[in-house]
Amino acid sequence: MKPKSALAVTSDYKKIAEIIDGGAHKKKAKMPEDVKPMLATLVDSPVEAAGWIYEIKWDGFRSIAYVNEGKVDIRSRNNKDFNDKFYPIFKALQDWKINAVFDGEIVVLNDQGLPDFAALQTWRSEADGELVYYIFDVIWIEGLDLMMTPLSLRRKVLEQIKPESNAIRLSMSTETSAKDFFAVAEKMGLEGIIAKKLDSLYLPDIRSKDWLKIKSQKFQEVVIGGYTKNENTSKKFSALLLGIYENNELVPITPVGTGFTVKMQNEILEKLKPFETKTCPFREVPEFNKPSRFRPNPPKAEVTWVKPKVVAEISYRTVGSDGAFRHPSFKGLREDKNPQEVVFETAVPAADIMEEESSLVKDKVISTPGKKERKTLLNPKDETQVRSIGGHDMKFGNLSKIFWPNDNVSKRDMLNYYYQVVPYMLPYLKDRPQTLNRFPNGIEGISFYQKDVKGKAPDWIETYKYYSDADEREKEFLVCTNEASLLYIASLGCIEMNPWNSRTQHPDNPDWCIIDLDPDKNTFEQVIKTAQVTKEVLDEIGVPSFPKTSGSTGIHIYIPLGAKYTYEDSKEFGRAIATIIQSRLPEFTSIERLTANRKGKIYIDFLQNRPQATVAGPYSLRPKPGATVSMPLHWDEVKIGLQMKDFTIKNSLSRIKEQGDLFKGVLGKGIDMKKALVKIEGLKKKHG
Repeated sequence: MKPKSALAVTSDYKKIAEIIDGGAHKKKAKMPEDVKPMLATLVDSPVEAAGWIYEIKWDGFRSIAYVNEGKVDIRSRNNKDFNDKFYPIFKALQDWKINAVFDGEIVVLNDQGLPDFAALQTWRSEADGELVYYIFDVIWIEGLDLMMTPLSLRRKVLEQIKPESNAIRLSMSTETSAKDFFAVAEKMGLEGIIAKKLDSLYLPDIRSKDWLKIKSQKFQEVVIGGYTKNENTSKKFSALLLGIYENNELVPITPVGTGFTVKMQNEILEKLKPFETKTCPFREVPEFNKPSRFRPNPPKAEVTWVKPKVVAEISYRTVGSDGAFRHPSFKGLREDKNPQEVVFETAVPAADIMEEESSLVKDKVISTPGKKERKTLLNPKDETQVRSIGGHDMKFGNLSKIFWPNDNVSKRDMLNYYYQVVPYMLPYLKDRPQTLNRFPNGIEGISFYQKDVKGKAPDWIETYKYYSDADEREKEFLVCTNEASLLYIASLGCIEMNPWNSRTQHPDNPDWCIIDLDPDKNTFEQVIKTAQVTKEVLDEIGVPSFPKTSGSTGIHIYIPLGAKYTYEDSKEFGRAIATIIQSRLPEFTSIERLTANRKGKIYIDFLQNRPQATVAGPYSLRPKPGATVSMPLHWDEVKIGLQMKDFTIKNSLSRIKEQGDLFKGVLGKGIDMKKALVKIEGLKKKHG
């Protein structure tokens, strides 16, 4: 949903000026550049007093967003560009027709609506979690500089313009009990709370006592100066050697060897690789792997020094009298922090700031997670990306290659579509051998069919053996079993998915019978008329049916069989239905197999019900102009006016999410074919 504003987003700054100064219109000011955010002072416990508000301390990346005349720039605290990295936020701000400079925090939310810093660390695309920009301040808007305006009025401006967007949200505040609010934050596992004076001005790059931070856990930013690797270890490294700055010198603190996943270790080493050096960056060489009463004979370790360019964050319980951190654990990298700014943070006694009062927490500040929807798997920038799908690291390459030239639709767009449609499409592909129709260079390039994948597919891909009489050897079909295998098929350049009508559990018994309406020189209106007559015939014999566009030129009509009949049964049942349809529309339909004998008429194809015959599955893309989709329909949609271009890669997902799976009845209880055939005989007699 595109963000909207309660002010109707006008460039008339007078409306905003009325909020901040009662209409004493200020002179317009140029939008500020390179703003360094205002900082909060760390205190040791919750504090309360009149004239303060309290917010969640979001566990993410502090970010300043500049939005002006359609141009957007998102910058970290140390002026790092976040535009490409957090592209959904960039796009949401771009859609928000407003001119403003915001201060906020970029976070990834978990299923409970709580920030997950570890997930933010590894975020590469929308598939990695819900990315949100929580705005808690506005410092310039529509030509008005608000830095010298009290926070209370800046908050009123935010309340007026807050967007209706999942990606951009207003960080809510409360004026009630700090102690109770902090207790709730601790219970929910939040990092802490922020206290702000309502009359505070916005002071860039100042650590003010008008803003306070109270942490529910103890955290410390640190600089990585090296890492160790113990002998005979299978880990990428054993511990990080960390430091903080004192008098412009990097002083070592306790090494940290816990809190890492394998993926984290790989990413850390990738970040550190360019900064490897032979020189120790610390004031003195840190101790590592030293003997202790718990480990009197530690293993030998090699150390790799790195220039102090990368900032991390650790959690810990306490700091000992010797200055050592107790029970330190790695929390994540801090790309938004400058190494030179990393010093030891000492909490100021809360009593030194204000007197205590008490009240009750009454404001809800955590948004309840909305309905979880799949978003894109692959980000819009990286040409090659590795994603973990169902426990398999899958490499997707050549992502910018254009597959539909006239529609400017890329391989990346195709893969993102299939990732989002998986929950709806997989039931019609699962456990079914596939005929691969590969378009490695898009719809205008050379394409080819592939059935045999023996020795060519990854070990985790399931296959189905068959014997080729032509080659006199055993071959293997690829079987789609899960999300990973579906995306693997798509990554091969298979624009469309072509599943068998039966599953490997009962390969000789199809789950459905298909009536395929395949036009030649006909109008699509005639195809629609044929589909309507098909529905009439099936209704007359009491057989349920489910239509979908082919995505090309025709319409497919599915009849559920419940795997109770053979392919031969299905084919002959399809023939009986096709014969009646053709008898009612002899002018422009045919059941002749040979094209020359059809004389340009619509072919009512029942031979799609033979073993190994396939059509494009429900929700499949098609290698046709427009990037059309084979879309399930309500029967009342099968009428004059229906067009293939109604359903494309660009609009189908919104329809599917709104309508749900219209095709699920196809996998329901199968028909009683014997009773249906009796009724067909009755129709033949009735109509001669």
